[in-house]
Amino acid sequence: MDNPVSSPQFVLISAAQATRSVSVILYITLGYILIGLVAYFIQERFIFKPEKLDPDFEFRYDTPFREIRFMPEPGVTISGLHFHVPNPLGLLLYFHGNTRSIKGWGKYARDFFRFGYDVVLVDYRGFGKSTGKRSERALYSDMQYVYDQLALQFPEDHIIVYGRSMGSGFATRLASDNHPRYLILDAPYYSFRKVAERFLPILPMRYVLRYQLRTDQMIARVKCHTYILHGTRDWLIPLRHSERLQAINPRRITLIRIQGGGHNNLPSFPEYHNFLRDILKV
Repeated sequence: MDNPVSSPQFVLISAAQATRSVSVILYITLGYILIGLVAYFIQERFIFKPEKLDPDFEFRYDTPFREIRFMPEPGVTISGLHFHVPNPLGLLLYFHGNTRSIKGWGKYARDFFRFGYDVVLVDYRGFGKSTGKRSERALYSDMQYVYDQLALQFPEDHIIVYGRSMGSGFATRLASDNHPRYLILDAPYYSFRKVAERFLPILPMRYVLRYQLRTDQMIARVKCHTYILHGTRDWLIPLRHSERLQAINPRRITLIRIQGGGHNNLPSFPEYHNFLRDILKV
């Protein structure tokens, strides 16, 4: 009786199946690599949603302000707005989220200057009237330059750094490298990679993502007190990101939970403004 294991027909079938299996694995691997490469090269289209403004665009607000420009390096201009009040208690430097420009974000300045603070908002490279090629290192460098210029007008212990959503990473980096009075974070992320992994969990974001923005590492070096405001119903950056940040240094980080707050609507809650009043009046 023939041994089926040694049958030529069986051997041929097994070889064919093995070849097909190898081909499937190869195609899956190549497809995975291709997805990773595409994500690496086009990710800025998904991370940044800038509104670009014409260089001669005129900002219009009902409160006193002036347009300012910073030139951190040749060929690069960082556009900003400075809302000013008589005899300011200090200056609040505001870093906005990943959409629009200071044209739209400027309306939030009233949340701060009504408590007696000057407010400066700036656009990142490629947003509004700001120019220059973006990179994580370049954005950090730009924000440090802006801070240094403002510190010539206001002592550091009168400067408050505020970061909203994506801007929380830049704000935390500044606070970790300098000595502002306070750091305020609005809906921050533990690290930008953790946010990306929620939407593309199959990709190795450690290697694919060009913007790491490790708030968790930077906040450990912040020497001033940090206030975090976060909505309990934030679907984009869940509250647990802020809870993990607070756990890094509970004595220097105060977490303020806005009950029912989402990612984009905290200013519609009275609690948000009450907490800001309490923080800014300290």
